[in-house]
Amino acid sequence: MDQRLIELKSQLRNELTLNILPFWMDRMTDMQRGGFHGRIDGYNNLHADAPKGAVLNARILWTFASAYRVIGDPQYLDTAMRAKRYLIEHFYDAENGGIYWMLNADGTPLDTKKQIYALGFAIYGFSELGRATGDRESIEYAIKLYEDIEAHAYDSAAGGYWEAFTREWGEIADARLSEKETNDRKTMNTHLHILEPYTNLYRVWQDPGLKKKIQELLDVFMDRIYRSDIGHLGLFFGDAWELHGDIRSYGHDIEASWLMTEAAQVIGDTERMQRLLDIVRRIADVCSSEALQPDGSMIYEYDPSTGHIEQNRDWWPQAETVIGYFNSWQLLGREEDLARCIGAWHFIQEHIIDHVGGEWYWGMLADGQTNFKDDKAGPWKCPYHNSRMCLELIERISG
Repeated sequence: MDQRLIELKSQLRNELTLNILPFWMDRMTDMQRGGFHGRIDGYNNLHADAPKGAVLNARILWTFASAYRVIGDPQYLDTAMRAKRYLIEHFYDAENGGIYWMLNADGTPLDTKKQIYALGFAIYGFSELGRATGDRESIEYAIKLYEDIEAHAYDSAAGGYWEAFTREWGEIADARLSEKETNDRKTMNTHLHILEPYTNLYRVWQDPGLKKKIQELLDVFMDRIYRSDIGHLGLFFGDAWELHGDIRSYGHDIEASWLMTEAAQVIGDTERMQRLLDIVRRIADVCSSEALQPDGSMIYEYDPSTGHIEQNRDWWPQAETVIGYFNSWQLLGREEDLARCIGAWHFIQEHIIDHVGGEWYWGMLADGQTNFKDDKAGPWKCPYHNSRMCLELIERISG
């Protein structure tokens, strides 16, 4: 085996087991009120009364279930089971179905809206625990949530999925995931994180209807979301898939490039896989020419309509750059893609990892300074992108 791969695998395993996962087990477990704390700030201060987010809890479940499946340490299974029970007992809406968006620190509902993005991550976590252990209850909850999405969010007219609903699945005025987004009823981000959990669910529940939905999602990405003229994904869309805005999100581009091929591989769809190879090649090249920096990092985004370039190096696009270019190298055999993967990892090692306090910082600011003002752990800062980066390459290099 290539010595670079041997070293990369060893470094990623150490990062995962010695730095990332211990932080979440030791610092974020809420021993008083159950589940996990909602926030640790960029200066490593715990905010014990912070709200607890569905996405954070579901991503903890996925992370530790996957870590148990790949590494086999029983303490990871204990943490995954803790996340599972809290998700079922506090986030799951037993009356209406779906997952609450946000809880108070004591576990009572704070924001009961049904954000499809959050349901997707709950499916991702439950299905991964089922994959790791065969746990039937987890698979059943994943199927329930899949059926909720299909019953309430699927657009049978134009295809794709709506963003969000009230607790009772009614219309909601503000469907945004965050204040940074436009208030559109269809987004690339939510569709990406429906494709991802549906793919994982298919690994443990090979339902023909689910396979058809994955194929439909791949077609939505290839025919509606991906813009072949420029090699980027559109981000925000109207009801009939009319594009709103022209922002180019490089982390999402490179993340989608490997999640789409993963989906086609898992369902055994060679025809769609063949189409995707050209997309993978184009995205890898466009992101390299527009966003990759000499230090190996990936800038955040670019808006051609205003000329604004967001040059912060947030943690998650860097992690997705590592996986995306490794995937491209595996599929296309181009040496430059492996070099880009390793270059991004070296940047992470030098600028993103907190080698003293554990976990990763939010990122590096455009001026080269560490971003301390944003969370180390919180509703959006979870052990997901970085742990998944480590786990993906540990498994792929093992293969």
